[in-house]
Amino acid sequence: MSRNAAFSPPSDARAYRLRTARGEFAVVDSPVADGVAPRGVVLMLPGFTGSKEDFTLLHRPLGERGYRTVAVDGRGQYESAGPEHDEGPYAQTELARDVLAQVAALGTRVHLLGHSLGGQIARAAVLLDHAPFRSLTLMSSGPARISESQRQRVKLLRDALDTMTMAQVWKVMQAMGPPEEAGAPAPAHGPEEPARLRDRWLGTRPAQLLATGRQLCTEPDRVAELAAVPLPYHVLSGAYDDTWPVPLLDEMALRLDARRTVVAGAEHSPNADRPLPTARALADFWDDLDPAQPPPPLPDDPPGRS
Repeated sequence: MSRNAAFSPPSDARAYRLRTARGEFAVVDSPVADGVAPRGVVLMLPGFTGSKEDFTLLHRPLGERGYRTVAVDGRGQYESAGPEHDEGPYAQTELARDVLAQVAALGTRVHLLGHSLGGQIARAAVLLDHAPFRSLTLMSSGPARISESQRQRVKLLRDALDTMTMAQVWKVMQAMGPPEEAGAPAPAHGPEEPARLRDRWLGTRPAQLLATGRQLCTEPDRVAELAAVPLPYHVLSGAYDDTWPVPLLDEMALRLDARRTVVAGAEHSPNADRPLPTARALADFWDDLDPAQPPPPLPDDPPGRS
């Protein structure tokens, strides 16, 4: 999902199925860069209509800071299996238990990062059991349900899925143009990207979209519960976000006593809009939790990269 070769995943990143007590999950597992001391493992959960590929541009810079990054397709997302029409296995608690199983399979405590919908699933996992986690980063993921405009978009999608196939919905979406759904990735980055996005859409199970779309539209405010859990928190977003307005994210960070990062020039997907400043902010947060070893610097944004 890169704009050019400089932003492709490291050559030694591995795509495989992570075997867990709750089934297999498709992951991209990117190691620490050669010659860099390991500083930790990061598990990354994508948003609504998203996939593990949404984090492609973060693997290399985080590896250069000493972090092994594991991006995962959740149950029913893209290359991870899930039922087509039964929404029960996509209940938020079930998805949260999947996250706990993924961490157990990795065999180490992790820094947990969730983008949009992935942030609310990550929050649910921490509320079930915070012991496997070193920290939680909520990226463009708010305290409760999504905004009214996004609820309307999700309703349109859910109504369409009630009567149309995934392929038919894709054709309608393309005819209408590329408005960003709640948690969706940034626009295509290359000539091959439309085909990849179509493959990802067709690989996602409709029941997963129906169940998680409903969750996004009805999620209660659980910030007080989360604040009672003894973990370090980071709230990161772009400078503009229509899914959860930025002032709402500012307030949530205060309630959590969390580090707050606003990535200039980014919107709902800072991981795709401004990957290097996003990676730098993430690594700085994690480094500050374990400052025994000074980290290597990340390079500045290359010319022409916003």
